[in-house]
Amino acid sequence: MSAALSSTKARAALRASARISVELLLILVMTGVALWLLGRMWSVVWPLIVGLFLTTLTWPVARVLRRRGWRPALAASAVTVLFLLVAAGVVALIAVPVASQSGDLTDGVVEGIEKVREWAAGPPLNIADDQIASASDAAIARLQDSAGSLVTAFATGVSTVINGVVTAVLALFLMFFFLKDGPRFLPWLTRQLPGRLATDVPIVAERSWDTLGAFVRSQAVVGLLDAVLIGIGLWILGVPLVLPLAVLTFVSAFVPIVGALFAGFVAVLIALVSNGLTDALLVLAIIVVVQQLEGNVFQPMIQSRGLGLHAAVILLAVTLGGSLAGIVGSLLAVPVAAMIAVFWNYVREQLSDPPQEPETDESHSGAAVPS
Repeated sequence: MSAALSSTKARAALRASARISVELLLILVMTGVALWLLGRMWSVVWPLIVGLFLTTLTWPVARVLRRRGWRPALAASAVTVLFLLVAAGVVALIAVPVASQSGDLTDGVVEGIEKVREWAAGPPLNIADDQIASASDAAIARLQDSAGSLVTAFATGVSTVINGVVTAVLALFLMFFFLKDGPRFLPWLTRQLPGRLATDVPIVAERSWDTLGAFVRSQAVVGLLDAVLIGIGLWILGVPLVLPLAVLTFVSAFVPIVGALFAGFVAVLIALVSNGLTDALLVLAIIVVVQQLEGNVFQPMIQSRGLGLHAAVILLAVTLGGSLAGIVGSLLAVPVAAMIAVFWNYVREQLSDPPQEPETDESHSGAAVPS
Protein backbone atom coordinates (compact mmCIF):
# COMPACT_ATOMS: atom_id res chain seq x y z
CA MET A 1 0.00 0.00 0.00
CA SER A 2 1.53 3.31 -1.14
CA ALA A 3 2.07 6.05 1.43
CA ALA A 4 -0.13 9.17 1.25
CA LEU A 5 1.40 12.49 0.36
CA SER A 6 1.97 14.91 3.19
CA SER A 7 0.12 18.19 2.64
CA THR A 8 2.54 20.02 4.94
CA LYS A 9 5.60 18.87 2.98
CA ALA A 10 3.87 19.62 -0.34
CA ARG A 11 3.05 23.21 0.73
CA ALA A 12 6.61 23.69 1.98
CA ALA A 13 8.02 22.43 -1.33
CA LEU A 14 5.72 24.75 -3.31
CA ARG A 15 6.67 27.73 -1.15
CA ALA A 16 10.38 26.95 -1.59
CA SER A 17 9.93 26.56 -5.37
CA ALA A 18 8.05 29.87 -5.59
CA ARG A 19 10.69 31.67 -3.55
CA ILE A 20 13.52 30.27 -5.69
CA SER A 21 11.62 31.19 -8.89
CA VAL A 22 11.15 34.78 -7.72
CA GLU A 23 14.81 35.05 -6.78
CA LEU A 24 15.91 33.66 -10.16
CA LEU A 25 13.54 36.04 -11.93
CA LEU A 26 15.05 38.99 -10.06
CA ILE A 27 18.55 37.82 -10.99
CA LEU A 28 17.55 37.56 -14.67
CA VAL A 29 15.98 41.03 -14.59
CA MET A 30 19.09 42.55 -13.03
CA THR A 31 21.28 40.73 -15.58
CA GLY A 32 19.13 42.10 -18.41
CA VAL A 33 19.37 45.63 -17.02
CA ALA A 34 23.16 45.30 -16.68
CA LEU A 35 23.48 44.08 -20.28
CA TRP A 36 21.25 46.92 -21.50
CA LEU A 37 23.43 49.48 -19.70
CA LEU A 38 26.51 47.78 -21.14
CA GLY A 39 25.08 48.14 -24.62
CA ARG A 40 24.31 51.82 -24.08
CA MET A 41 27.90 52.42 -22.96
CA TRP A 42 29.49 50.17 -25.58
CA SER A 43 31.36 53.02 -27.28
CA VAL A 44 33.37 53.36 -24.06
CA VAL A 45 33.37 49.73 -22.93
CA TRP A 46 34.75 48.30 -26.19
CA PRO A 47 37.94 50.46 -26.23
CA LEU A 48 38.38 49.57 -22.55
CA ILE A 49 38.22 45.85 -23.37
CA VAL A 50 40.63 46.19 -26.30
CA GLY A 51 42.98 48.22 -24.09
CA LEU A 52 42.94 45.47 -21.47
CA PHE A 53 43.72 42.84 -24.12
CA LEU A 54 46.66 44.89 -25.40
CA THR A 55 47.88 45.47 -21.85
CA THR A 56 47.95 41.73 -21.12
CA LEU A 57 50.15 41.27 -24.20
CA THR A 58 52.58 44.06 -23.36
CA TRP A 59 52.63 43.96 -19.54
CA PRO A 60 55.41 41.32 -19.25
CA VAL A 61 57.81 43.64 -21.10
CA ALA A 62 56.78 46.63 -18.98
CA ARG A 63 57.19 44.57 -15.81
CA VAL A 64 60.76 43.61 -16.78
CA LEU A 65 61.64 47.25 -17.44
CA ARG A 66 60.14 48.38 -14.12
CA ARG A 67 62.10 45.72 -12.26
CA ARG A 68 65.28 47.05 -13.89
CA GLY A 69 64.66 50.46 -12.37
CA TRP A 70 62.76 52.24 -15.14
CA ARG A 71 60.19 54.76 -13.98
CA PRO A 72 56.58 53.70 -14.67
CA ALA A 73 55.92 56.49 -17.20
CA LEU A 74 59.15 55.79 -19.08
CA ALA A 75 58.56 52.04 -19.15
CA ALA A 76 54.96 52.50 -20.36
CA SER A 77 56.09 54.94 -23.07
CA ALA A 78 58.83 52.60 -24.29
CA VAL A 79 56.51 49.61 -24.42
CA THR A 80 53.80 51.60 -26.24
CA VAL A 81 56.29 52.82 -28.87
CA LEU A 82 57.68 49.28 -29.22
CA PHE A 83 54.17 47.92 -29.71
CA LEU A 84 53.47 50.49 -32.44
CA LEU A 85 56.74 49.60 -34.17
CA VAL A 86 55.94 45.88 -34.05
CA ALA A 87 52.43 46.52 -35.41
CA ALA A 88 53.87 48.66 -38.22
CA GLY A 89 56.43 45.96 -38.95
CA VAL A 90 53.72 43.31 -39.21
CA VAL A 91 51.77 45.48 -41.64
CA ALA A 92 54.92 46.12 -43.68
CA LEU A 93 55.78 42.40 -43.65
CA ILE A 94 52.43 41.72 -45.25
CA ALA A 95 52.10 44.74 -47.53
CA VAL A 96 55.61 45.06 -49.03
CA PRO A 97 55.86 41.54 -50.56
CA VAL A 98 52.28 41.79 -51.80
CA ALA A 99 52.99 45.18 -53.41
CA SER A 100 56.19 43.88 -55.03
CA GLN A 101 54.28 41.03 -56.65
CA SER A 102 51.09 42.96 -57.34
CA GLY A 103 51.73 42.95 -61.10
CA ASP A 104 52.10 39.18 -61.26
CA LEU A 105 49.09 38.72 -59.01
CA THR A 106 46.97 41.03 -61.20
CA ASP A 107 47.96 39.10 -64.31
CA GLY A 108 47.15 35.88 -62.49
CA VAL A 109 43.73 37.16 -61.49
CA VAL A 110 42.92 38.08 -65.09
CA GLU A 111 44.20 34.72 -66.28
CA GLY A 112 42.20 32.93 -63.59
CA ILE A 113 39.00 34.73 -64.61
CA GLU A 114 39.66 33.78 -68.23
CA LYS A 115 40.18 30.15 -67.23
CA VAL A 116 36.92 30.13 -65.29
CA ARG A 117 35.16 31.64 -68.31
CA GLU A 118 36.59 28.98 -70.64
CA TRP A 119 35.62 26.23 -68.19
CA ALA A 120 32.07 27.59 -67.97
CA ALA A 121 31.81 27.66 -71.78
CA GLY A 122 32.63 23.98 -72.04
CA PRO A 123 30.75 20.90 -70.79
CA PRO A 124 28.85 20.34 -68.61
CA LEU A 125 27.74 23.98 -68.22
CA ASN A 126 28.05 25.07 -71.90
CA ILE A 127 27.48 28.73 -71.04
CA ALA A 128 27.89 30.86 -74.18
CA ASP A 129 29.59 34.27 -74.24
CA ASP A 130 26.29 36.02 -75.02
CA GLN A 131 24.76 34.51 -71.89
CA ILE A 132 27.70 35.73 -69.80
CA ALA A 133 27.36 39.18 -71.38
CA SER A 134 23.62 39.31 -70.68
CA ALA A 135 24.22 38.22 -67.10
CA SER A 136 26.85 40.97 -66.72
CA ASP A 137 24.42 43.55 -68.17
CA ALA A 138 21.71 42.41 -65.77
CA ALA A 139 24.13 42.66 -62.84
CA ILE A 140 25.19 46.16 -63.89
CA ALA A 141 21.54 47.22 -64.23
CA ARG A 142 20.77 45.87 -60.79
CA LEU A 143 23.72 47.76 -59.34
CA GLN A 144 22.50 50.95 -60.99
CA ASP A 145 19.00 50.45 -59.61
CA SER A 146 20.39 49.95 -56.11
CA ALA A 147 22.70 52.94 -56.19
CA GLY A 148 21.03 54.40 -53.09
CA SER A 149 21.61 51.20 -51.14
CA LEU A 150 25.24 51.16 -52.26
CA VAL A 151 25.72 54.72 -51.06
CA THR A 152 24.18 53.80 -47.72
CA ALA A 153 26.39 50.73 -47.45
CA PHE A 154 29.45 52.80 -48.35
CA ALA A 155 28.57 55.39 -45.72
CA THR A 156 28.09 52.62 -43.17
CA GLY A 157 31.47 51.16 -44.09
CA VAL A 158 33.18 54.54 -43.74
CA SER A 159 31.52 55.03 -40.36
CA THR A 160 32.69 51.59 -39.27
CA VAL A 161 36.27 52.37 -40.32
CA ILE A 162 36.19 55.69 -38.46
CA ASN A 163 34.82 54.00 -35.35
CA GLY A 164 37.54 51.38 -35.62
CA VAL A 165 40.26 54.04 -35.82
CA VAL A 166 38.80 55.89 -32.82
CA THR A 167 38.59 52.63 -30.87
CA ALA A 168 42.21 51.79 -31.72
CA VAL A 169 43.46 55.23 -30.63
CA LEU A 170 41.51 55.10 -27.36
CA ALA A 171 42.72 51.56 -26.71
CA LEU A 172 46.35 52.63 -27.19
CA PHE A 173 45.96 55.53 -24.75
CA LEU A 174 44.25 53.23 -22.23
CA MET A 175 47.02 50.66 -22.68
CA PHE A 176 49.60 53.33 -21.85
CA PHE A 177 47.76 54.37 -18.68
CA PHE A 178 47.19 50.75 -17.63
CA LEU A 179 50.91 50.02 -18.07
CA LYS A 180 51.83 53.15 -16.16
CA ASP A 181 49.34 53.06 -13.28
CA GLY A 182 48.11 49.46 -13.29
CA PRO A 183 49.88 48.27 -10.12
CA ARG A 184 48.34 51.16 -8.17
CA PHE A 185 44.79 50.26 -9.17
CA LEU A 186 44.10 47.52 -6.63
CA PRO A 187 45.37 49.53 -3.61
CA TRP A 188 43.27 52.49 -4.80
CA LEU A 189 40.24 50.22 -5.22
CA THR A 190 40.74 48.83 -1.73
CA ARG A 191 40.62 52.34 -0.26
CA GLN A 192 37.41 53.23 -2.12
CA LEU A 193 35.30 50.23 -1.08
CA PRO A 194 33.63 49.78 2.31
CA GLY A 195 33.71 46.81 4.64
CA ARG A 196 34.26 43.36 3.23
CA LEU A 197 34.09 44.60 -0.36
CA ALA A 198 37.52 46.15 0.19
CA THR A 199 38.87 42.60 0.47
CA ASP A 200 36.64 40.61 -1.89
CA VAL A 201 36.58 42.86 -4.96
CA PRO A 202 40.39 43.33 -5.27
CA ILE A 203 40.94 39.56 -4.94
CA VAL A 204 38.40 38.80 -7.68
CA ALA A 205 39.85 41.58 -9.85
CA GLU A 206 43.38 40.21 -9.50
CA ARG A 207 42.28 36.68 -10.36
CA SER A 208 40.28 37.98 -13.34
CA TRP A 209 43.37 39.82 -14.59
CA ASP A 210 45.44 36.62 -14.40
CA THR A 211 42.67 34.78 -16.27
CA LEU A 212 42.56 37.42 -19.01
CA GLY A 213 46.32 37.18 -19.46
CA ALA A 214 46.06 33.39 -19.75
CA PHE A 215 43.39 33.80 -22.44
CA VAL A 216 45.45 36.19 -24.56
CA ARG A 217 48.57 34.03 -24.28
CA SER A 218 46.66 30.88 -25.23
CA GLN A 219 45.10 32.67 -28.21
CA ALA A 220 48.60 33.70 -29.35
CA VAL A 221 49.78 30.07 -29.10
CA VAL A 222 46.80 28.88 -31.15
CA GLY A 223 47.45 31.55 -33.79
CA LEU A 224 51.13 30.55 -33.95
CA LEU A 225 50.18 26.89 -34.50
CA ASP A 226 47.79 27.89 -37.30
CA ALA A 227 50.43 30.08 -38.96
CA VAL A 228 53.13 27.39 -38.79
CA LEU A 229 50.94 24.55 -40.09
CA ILE A 230 49.33 26.56 -42.89
CA GLY A 231 52.69 28.13 -43.79
CA ILE A 232 54.29 24.68 -44.11
CA GLY A 233 51.46 23.56 -46.37
CA LEU A 234 51.79 26.64 -48.58
CA TRP A 235 55.58 26.19 -48.76
CA ILE A 236 55.26 22.54 -49.80
CA LEU A 237 52.83 23.48 -52.59
CA GLY A 238 55.08 26.29 -53.77
CA VAL A 239 52.55 29.08 -53.21
CA PRO A 240 54.16 32.55 -53.26
CA LEU A 241 54.01 35.01 -50.36
CA VAL A 242 54.27 32.25 -47.74
CA LEU A 243 55.65 34.51 -45.00
CA PRO A 244 53.04 37.30 -45.41
CA LEU A 245 50.26 34.72 -45.49
CA ALA A 246 51.59 33.05 -42.33
CA VAL A 247 51.80 36.41 -40.55
CA LEU A 248 48.28 37.27 -41.72
CA THR A 249 47.04 33.91 -40.37
CA PHE A 250 48.65 34.58 -36.97
CA VAL A 251 47.22 38.10 -36.69
CA SER A 252 43.75 37.05 -37.86
CA ALA A 253 43.63 34.33 -35.19
CA PHE A 254 42.77 37.05 -32.65
CA VAL A 255 39.56 37.82 -34.60
CA PRO A 256 37.32 34.73 -34.42
CA ILE A 257 35.50 33.41 -37.49
CA VAL A 258 35.98 36.41 -39.76
CA GLY A 259 39.76 36.45 -39.29
CA ALA A 260 40.11 32.80 -40.27
CA LEU A 261 37.76 33.22 -43.24
CA PHE A 262 39.62 36.29 -44.49
CA ALA A 263 43.08 34.73 -44.16
CA GLY A 264 41.89 31.52 -45.79
CA PHE A 265 40.24 33.40 -48.67
CA VAL A 266 43.44 35.36 -49.36
CA ALA A 267 45.58 32.19 -49.33
CA VAL A 268 43.22 30.31 -51.67
CA LEU A 269 42.99 33.29 -54.03
CA ILE A 270 46.78 33.64 -54.28
CA ALA A 271 47.15 29.89 -54.84
CA LEU A 272 44.50 30.05 -57.58
CA VAL A 273 46.04 32.91 -59.52
CA SER A 274 49.63 31.67 -59.14
CA ASN A 275 49.50 27.86 -59.12
CA GLY A 276 46.14 26.98 -60.62
CA LEU A 277 42.89 25.38 -59.54
CA THR A 278 44.38 22.11 -58.26
CA ASP A 279 46.76 23.77 -55.80
CA ALA A 280 44.02 26.20 -54.76
CA LEU A 281 41.78 23.26 -53.83
CA LEU A 282 44.68 21.67 -51.94
CA VAL A 283 45.27 24.92 -50.04
CA LEU A 284 41.57 25.07 -49.22
CA ALA A 285 41.72 21.51 -47.90
CA ILE A 286 44.78 22.33 -45.76
CA ILE A 287 43.08 25.41 -44.30
CA VAL A 288 39.87 23.51 -43.53
CA VAL A 289 41.80 20.71 -41.79
CA VAL A 290 43.92 23.15 -39.74
CA GLN A 291 40.88 25.22 -38.77
CA GLN A 292 39.02 22.10 -37.67
CA LEU A 293 42.02 21.01 -35.61
CA GLU A 294 42.21 24.48 -34.10
CA GLY A 295 38.53 24.77 -33.24
CA ASN A 296 38.04 21.23 -31.96
CA VAL A 297 41.46 20.20 -30.61
CA PHE A 298 44.11 22.92 -30.16
CA GLN A 299 42.03 25.80 -28.86
CA PRO A 300 39.90 23.84 -26.35
CA MET A 301 42.92 21.94 -25.02
CA ILE A 302 45.24 24.94 -24.67
CA GLN A 303 42.61 27.29 -23.29
CA SER A 304 41.18 24.68 -20.95
CA ARG A 305 44.61 24.29 -19.34
CA GLY A 306 45.30 28.02 -19.12
CA LEU A 307 41.82 29.09 -18.02
CA GLY A 308 40.76 26.15 -15.89
CA LEU A 309 37.72 25.48 -18.10
CA HIS A 310 36.69 22.20 -19.65
CA ALA A 311 37.08 22.00 -23.44
CA ALA A 312 33.34 21.39 -23.85
CA VAL A 313 32.58 24.54 -21.85
CA ILE A 314 34.81 26.57 -24.17
CA LEU A 315 33.11 25.19 -27.28
CA LEU A 316 29.66 25.92 -25.88
CA ALA A 317 30.72 29.42 -24.75
CA VAL A 318 32.03 30.34 -28.22
CA THR A 319 28.87 28.99 -29.86
CA LEU A 320 26.59 30.88 -27.47
CA GLY A 321 28.61 34.10 -27.71
CA GLY A 322 28.55 33.99 -31.50
CA SER A 323 24.79 33.40 -31.62
CA LEU A 324 24.11 36.26 -29.18
CA ALA A 325 26.58 38.93 -30.29
CA GLY A 326 28.26 37.77 -33.50
CA ILE A 327 32.02 38.26 -33.88
CA VAL A 328 32.40 40.31 -30.71
CA GLY A 329 30.48 37.68 -28.77
CA SER A 330 32.76 34.93 -30.09
CA LEU A 331 35.82 36.97 -29.11
CA LEU A 332 34.61 37.73 -25.60
CA ALA A 333 32.82 34.44 -24.86
CA VAL A 334 35.82 32.53 -23.51
CA PRO A 335 37.25 35.28 -21.24
CA VAL A 336 33.77 36.10 -19.94
CA ALA A 337 33.13 32.43 -19.16
CA ALA A 338 36.52 32.20 -17.43
CA MET A 339 35.80 35.29 -15.31
CA ILE A 340 32.39 33.91 -14.34
CA ALA A 341 34.19 30.76 -13.23
CA VAL A 342 36.64 32.88 -11.21
CA PHE A 343 33.77 34.68 -9.48
CA TRP A 344 31.89 31.43 -8.82
CA ASN A 345 34.97 29.70 -7.39
CA TYR A 346 35.61 32.63 -5.07
CA VAL A 347 31.98 32.62 -3.88
CA ARG A 348 32.23 28.88 -3.22
CA GLU A 349 35.40 29.45 -1.21
CA GLN A 350 33.66 32.04 0.96
CA LEU A 351 30.51 29.96 1.45
CA SER A 352 32.26 26.67 2.18
CA ASP A 353 32.75 25.49 5.71
CA PRO A 354 36.36 25.12 6.84
CA PRO A 355 37.55 21.51 7.02
CA GLN A 356 37.11 20.06 10.48
CA GLU A 357 39.96 18.38 12.25
CA PRO A 358 39.28 14.73 13.08
CA GLU A 359 38.48 14.25 16.73
CA THR A 360 40.98 12.23 18.72
CA ASP A 361 39.76 9.47 21.01
CA GLU A 362 41.47 10.02 24.33
CA SER A 363 40.43 6.58 25.53
CA HIS A 364 42.77 5.06 22.92
CA SER A 365 45.57 7.57 23.35
CA GLY A 366 47.77 5.05 25.04
CA ALA A 367 48.39 7.22 28.13
CA ALA A 368 49.81 5.39 31.10
CA VAL A 369 47.49 4.90 34.09
CA PRO A 370 49.15 5.89 37.36
CA SER A 371 49.45 3.06 39.80
